[in-house]
Amino acid sequence: MRRADRLFQIVQYLRGGRLTTARVLAERLEVSERTIYRDISDLIGSGVPIEGEAGVGYLMRAGFDMPPLMFTRAEVAALVAGARMVRTWGGADMALAAEEALVKIQAVLPRDLAESAARVEIHARDSFGLSDAERRNIDQIEAATDARRRVSIGYADAEGVATTRVVRPLGLWFWGRVWTLVAWCELRDDFRMFRIDRIRALDTGAPFREERDKSLMAFYARKASDLRP
Repeated sequence: MRRADRLFQIVQYLRGGRLTTARVLAERLEVSERTIYRDISDLIGSGVPIEGEAGVGYLMRAGFDMPPLMFTRAEVAALVAGARMVRTWGGADMALAAEEALVKIQAVLPRDLAESAARVEIHARDSFGLSDAERRNIDQIEAATDARRRVSIGYADAEGVATTRVVRPLGLWFWGRVWTLVAWCELRDDFRMFRIDRIRALDTGAPFREERDKSLMAFYARKASDLRP
C-alpha cells in the first residue's frame, strides 16, 4: 500500500470520534505501530484534527473535511437496514466493512439525519447461524471474484456426494438464508451454482481471462432466455 493511501485509510478509520489504538490501526493496515505513530504525527502536523497519545489511542473530531451527505430519511433507513443485514449475514470482512460504513455515514450526516439514522428500528438477527467457515468462504470468494482468480472447491451436493471442482467465480447471490456462488465450472464446461454452506474446502488458484460467453452477463442472458415462453 502506498503511504498516501495508508494516510487516507487512517483518516477514514478515525472518523466519527471513536477512540482507536495504534495497535488496531497497525493490524488493519499491516504495518508496525512505529509506522502508525509516525503517520499520525505527520497528519497532525498537516492540520488534521487528531487527538490522543501513544498507549491510549487516537480520535478525530467528526465532520473533518467532509461535506454533508444529501440523503432523504427513507434513503438513510434503507442504508442502515442494508448495512445491518450485511453485518449479520455477510462474510467476516463484509461485516466489518458494514460496521465501518455505518459509522462513516453517521459521522458526516447533518445532525437531524444522523439522529434519524440512530432511530432506525430495522434489525437482522442471526437466528439460524452463519458459521465462521461460511463467512470465510464468502470473503474469499468475493476477493477471488474481484481479482478474477479461479477457486478450487470441495463440494457436497444435496445427496452428500462429494466432488472437487475448479470454477471461475462470477458472483454471489443471497437468498434470505442461503448464499450461492454463481460460477463457470471447468469440469462441466458450463455455468453452475453452488451453495456456500455445502462447500467443504476452498482454495484460490490461478488467474483467468474474462470471456464473454463465460461471463455473468452471459449467465443472466441464459436465465432470461430460459424464462421466455
